[in-house]
Amino acid sequence: MAFNTPFALLAEALAARGYAAPTAVQAAVLEKQAAGRDLIVSAQTGSGKTVAFGLAMAPDLLDSDGRARQSAAPLALIIAPTRELALQVSRELMWLYGDTGARVATCVGGMDAAKERRALHHGAQIVVGTPGRLRDHLERGALDLRELAVAVLDEADEMLDMGFREDLEEILDATPESRRTLLFSATMPKPIVALARRYQRDALRISTAATDRGHGDINYQAMAIAPADIENAVVNLLRFHEAETAMLFCATRDNVRHLHASLIERGFAAVALSGEHSQNERNQALQALRDRRARVCVATDVAARGIDLPSLSLVIHVEIPRDGETLQHRSGRTGRAGKKGTAIMLVPYPRRRRVESMLRGAGIAAEWVNVPSAADIRAADSERLMTALLAPADFDEEDRTMAARLLQERSAEDIAAALVRLHRARLPDPEELLASDAPPPRGPRAGFEGSQWFRLNVGRRQNADARWILPLLCRRGHVSRTDIGAIRLAANETLFEIAAPAATRFLTAVRRTAEEDDGVIITPADGAPREQARTNRAKHREKPHPRARNEGEGEGGGRHHGKPFRKKGPRGSGKSG
Repeated sequence: MAFNTPFALLAEALAARGYAAPTAVQAAVLEKQAAGRDLIVSAQTGSGKTVAFGLAMAPDLLDSDGRARQSAAPLALIIAPTRELALQVSRELMWLYGDTGARVATCVGGMDAAKERRALHHGAQIVVGTPGRLRDHLERGALDLRELAVAVLDEADEMLDMGFREDLEEILDATPESRRTLLFSATMPKPIVALARRYQRDALRISTAATDRGHGDINYQAMAIAPADIENAVVNLLRFHEAETAMLFCATRDNVRHLHASLIERGFAAVALSGEHSQNERNQALQALRDRRARVCVATDVAARGIDLPSLSLVIHVEIPRDGETLQHRSGRTGRAGKKGTAIMLVPYPRRRRVESMLRGAGIAAEWVNVPSAADIRAADSERLMTALLAPADFDEEDRTMAARLLQERSAEDIAAALVRLHRARLPDPEELLASDAPPPRGPRAGFEGSQWFRLNVGRRQNADARWILPLLCRRGHVSRTDIGAIRLAANETLFEIAAPAATRFLTAVRRTAEEDDGVIITPADGAPREQARTNRAKHREKPHPRARNEGEGEGGGRHHGKPFRKKGPRGSGKSG
């Protein structure tokens, strides 16, 4: 299917960039019913939205011969949530409209505002910018919107999430009522609907989210793990997949900083993006990813918005997204333009039910799998090395001369082994996960004679799980797995045993770490679970019945309802009659 556009120069530009057929959203905005109308478009990130609205606004910018209309003020305004996305949109529109003579001006934070004002003064048919910088130019009189023919809100849901509502309203209020408004949003929450109702007229609703190839090419996986294993699981996933570019999502800038430092320490080429980084630091990080000096990006949701990395093939949700929409938007950074991508969620054991519910609500069929073990990673390394070494290659004379010298000194087998060793030496070591897939043994174990039992204040009703409890005890009690014996889960508590030599040390460490804000309280228990049960039953049998407890008491054995008869004095006197 060819692009259904009457403008030959745009069609030629698309062909020159390798566009053979339109994506679903591009084809939808070119339909006859969409011509000249306001549009509300629900399309996922990476579905070709920029080219879509570039084609949709062409009739408002070009003459009948396909050349840009001359105008002293902008004819088209595109508003994007982040600097990176605005710059990306500008680059796309520059090649799309390059032969038409249309000039594109970019207005974003972190750039020279005076230079932007000069570009606006000299005239630009298309202006692309972020809400804050556009509002600043508008209030200073540098941005004239009185002749605007079309306004585009790209990723409108994100702009509202980021608190740009007032900026958007001030900008749109300064435009003519006759303008077209094209609203592009991956999701359609109530604030977006309200914005559309206020600024659009008889808008055509287009939804291609279910048919976009970008999200159809994402393989979703979920991995239930112990909370203490999250960082090690990230290491193993990066090593197992060896993705060209991977993005790791954390909830806070503190967590980004910690995980980034940990990965650097382990030998990964990683960069970080969060609210604490300056624009210059963001630019350097993104450039390092684009030129392959870095392969891993650790980021918060907000900091990663608007980033487009064509080589991104792996997304890891280190911390669970707040909802299904966030999950889809994070994951949509990969699996673009027909390429395959993988999105993995690391799910602490107690939160598995919540994640399963979120996946059902989002209509995502995620596969629950185990975190790759060290053995899995070594096997994958071996396969990758074999593929690389056995791939066809051209060797020059210098290569063969070096090979001949090596064969004079060592056998072919020794040389191959040295090559394998050199390859493995440059790779970060995989991590041994603290919690295995199988719960720890619950029966009696050798070496636990005279063990001490302890109690946790959580049980099955609080979604406690032996695989989650085990690393918690190791971390809080400063003991190893071999010091922990049976773990017995009850409805609202958990009993576990600690080997006798480690019991005192465990209790001391638990008291020192009692201030951890996880709501888990560890206290000594009186004996093993069966002993406690027998003691409780014995106490129950020995306890006198309330009505029989006071038999024989009082003068003459007189009693009323099991209590000794006493004649009370006046109220408050404290004396009996």
